[in-house]
Amino acid sequence: MADDTRPAERTGPLHHIRVLDLSRIMAAPWATQILADLGADVIKVERPESGDDTRSWGPPFLKDAEGRITKDAGYFLAVNRGKRSITVDIAQPKGQAIVRLLAATADVVIENFKAGALARYGLDANSLRARNPKLVYCSVTGFGQDGPRRDQAAYDFAIQAMGGLMSITGERDGRPGAGPQKVGIPIIDLMTGMYAAVAIQAALIRAAQTGQGETIDLAMLDVSAAILANQAMNHLLTGRIPTRGGNQHPNIQPQDVFACADGTFVLAVGNDAQFAKLCAVLGKPEWASDPRFSTNAARVTNNTALTTLLGEQFAKQTRRDIVAALDDAGVPAAPINSIDQVLADAQVQHRQMLRHLPHPIAGHLPQIVSPIRMQDAWLRFDRPPPTLGQHTRSILEEIGMSDADIATLAAEDII
Repeated sequence: MADDTRPAERTGPLHHIRVLDLSRIMAAPWATQILADLGADVIKVERPESGDDTRSWGPPFLKDAEGRITKDAGYFLAVNRGKRSITVDIAQPKGQAIVRLLAATADVVIENFKAGALARYGLDANSLRARNPKLVYCSVTGFGQDGPRRDQAAYDFAIQAMGGLMSITGERDGRPGAGPQKVGIPIIDLMTGMYAAVAIQAALIRAAQTGQGETIDLAMLDVSAAILANQAMNHLLTGRIPTRGGNQHPNIQPQDVFACADGTFVLAVGNDAQFAKLCAVLGKPEWASDPRFSTNAARVTNNTALTTLLGEQFAKQTRRDIVAALDDAGVPAAPINSIDQVLADAQVQHRQMLRHLPHPIAGHLPQIVSPIRMQDAWLRFDRPPPTLGQHTRSILEEIGMSDADIATLAAEDII
């Protein structure tokens, strides 16, 4: 059990909201990091000794100020900014009692245990709301609280496959490297966290109006189906099953990765006017009036021919020159940046997306912060991801526990 001084007063539009975070891994912790960035006081409950699973999901691991490896992996550090950590063994009755006390003072509880698992501890929505009627309770699972798959375990990779995303991601058949691919980040976890944050805030507004809390049942497979978006609608309107298209857009052309004399770049033409500008940049204004290419629908139909013609033109030019010319003309185009190049981009630096937060062990910790910018209710990034149990003592003191109480809980391995 570690300790820290009592936290400074929070700012931000959710500064008046307290969130009890019983979750781990990524989907639900991403939601609570969003809420913390918006000012909520997020109390993260972790297992004594080991904590959130992702603390050990490395390398890489955080180094302390002297360069020694700590027990906190980069995975954990990416999704737990702004929170306070308390260690509690919720499998023990005294640990459950602590969680009930914390829930009684919370506006939100979020958890991602298996469906129904917390009911046996008396930590389910109905049990906690009996003492706190306005409580918003959000459960995040792989498949939801009902249905034939409710008891199955789930991870992002499996849901990307099961939920259809991998069937439309990757190079198309017949091309080098063809085959299904997962997205390079745990996109279903992240989108589930986004939906959870939206649902929680909507439920908080309703609770403020009615005095009644809400139970949110959020499933990763549902999220995966929901974000199929235009690809799912393409199928529903035509009956055709979308397939992998590589980097080509299924509905708008030309949009693809093209090779230049010295590298590749992305072209993302979005309408007929931009296509005409592209043709002018390439010295081929007649293409804009060619019946095969004059409208987006025609370009989609004749995309193979168009892609061949464009490829021949781009191959004669350097990437820097063609991207600059297209940018000047108002045609969306971009180099394919590595992550270090993204962070070095002048616009990203101007927007201060990368910041360094004071850290009790490392001295300073780099964080890519929230993209949300508000004019008046500004966000404040003043809490780095917590060390395990960093705030246990101060949180227990907040709910009325004495030094003797805390010592007893420590001796009994409850905290």
